[in-house]
Amino acid sequence: MRTLKDLDPRGKRVLVRVDYNVPIKEGVVQDDTRIQESLPTLRHLLEAGASLVLLSHLGRPKGVDPKYSLAPVAEALGRYLSGVRFVPHSPGSDQAHQAVEALAPGEVALLENVRFEPGEEKNDPDLAARYARLGEAFVLDAFGSAHRAHASVVGVARLLPSFAGFLMEKEVKALSRLLRDPEKPYAVVIGGAKVSDKIGVIENLLPRIDRLLIGGAMAFTFIKALGGEVGKSLVEEDRLDLAKDLLRRAESLGVRVHLPVDVVAAERIEAGVETRTFPADAIPVPYMGLDIGPKTQVAFAEALKGARTVFWNGPMGVFEVPPFDQGTLAVGRAVAALEGAFTVVGGGDSVAAVNRLGLKERFSHVSTGGGASLEYLEKGTLPGIEVLE
Repeated sequence: MRTLKDLDPRGKRVLVRVDYNVPIKEGVVQDDTRIQESLPTLRHLLEAGASLVLLSHLGRPKGVDPKYSLAPVAEALGRYLSGVRFVPHSPGSDQAHQAVEALAPGEVALLENVRFEPGEEKNDPDLAARYARLGEAFVLDAFGSAHRAHASVVGVARLLPSFAGFLMEKEVKALSRLLRDPEKPYAVVIGGAKVSDKIGVIENLLPRIDRLLIGGAMAFTFIKALGGEVGKSLVEEDRLDLAKDLLRRAESLGVRVHLPVDVVAAERIEAGVETRTFPADAIPVPYMGLDIGPKTQVAFAEALKGARTVFWNGPMGVFEVPPFDQGTLAVGRAVAALEGAFTVVGGGDSVAAVNRLGLKERFSHVSTGGGASLEYLEKGTLPGIEVLE
């Protein structure tokens, strides 16, 4: 990829695609991790004498919706950088173009949500051309959006001299180590709701890894495929044969698969509900498995010992509803405790668990893009990477 070392930003107005898709409540940013991750790139460009025009999406609005305005994000960004202004116009509009033309070196303009533009997700070439008028060079630093062939990611990159920002470069370097000659033993921890969401990455990583630990609701599809009783647990009935095939393939490749041996179960998903612990393959109706149990927490920690490379994506239970967050937190502690291993956390609830534990510094890399990291590990590239090559 072309990177910032290939760009001389002096005196230029640089268009930067960032990922500020952050949680906002009552007009206040609740977690500014993604804003902080963008700062090295922004500060590098500003210190070199550039002015910056920032593009980002927020949520999934259906057209213009004040609930998804980036105004609170501009306020949060202003706590880290001086000279930040918010431009409350659609980023492809003439008003937005006029607002950024007057930017002086060292100034930053954050434009309104790109998803307010109807052509954004269709990669409309006319919209991409209007974005290109906003700057003289383009920097893609939104790894979490790099798997989307959208106008503000791919379309504009084809029209301006384009470069990867520091975050984008860091993400690709870390994730590529998981695909290219990883140090062994190599363990992958996969969780979440559905096998179908993770099938591509599991299939691509299987020939490379030594241990596969499966938690979350997706584990029940595997357990049922092996003949276990899973009560009312979530099962993808149409993926049972696929689960059997994956287990057979893992065995043929010498990959040791670890499934839950016990689960914390309840009759419904809500905080404070009465829970019981059952063997993972003997859950009675009307109970559903909602987290890995204490024996599994110990077994998974044991299975991770000695690993030199670890990739973890997805929660071990219904992480957002206590007490079904304990399995995910236990896995986070176990991965963080590995000395000298190269450890990568791939977005989403796994990152939330790491942040809650205060152990982010104990991991080699914490990815900002869950979907993007999975797609990269499945395909070895992304639309946002290819356009910078």
